[in-house]
Amino acid sequence: MTTETTELDPEDAKIITLARSSRARFGAAEGAAVRDATGRTYAAVTVTLPSLALSALELAVAMAVSSGADRLEAAAVVSEATELTDAALAPALDLKVGAVFLAAPDGTVVARR
Repeated sequence: MTTETTELDPEDAKIITLARSSRARFGAAEGAAVRDATGRTYAAVTVTLPSLALSALELAVAMAVSSGADRLEAAAVVSEATELTDAALAPALDLKVGAVFLAAPDGTVVARR
């Protein structure tokens, strides 16, 4: 991922805001949001149960797929992390995501892929 320094498209800023607000509302470790090829958005947070663990991005992608999405325009993850591994990005990459943004809890974009 590379550091993002340019102005965000309003639609990309929207998914960062959705991810950020979901994370804050539930006090989760991560929040994520994705936008599919038709413009629909899906927001999710990290799930940790005794029998199930999903990252916020995994869950947001699963929600999109379960609604019929076969491609993603963009994804955003809000986290304390400073980078996302290829393994963490894999669900979005499976749907040929156009751009992935990693943002700090305050919404500042830390990296873009």
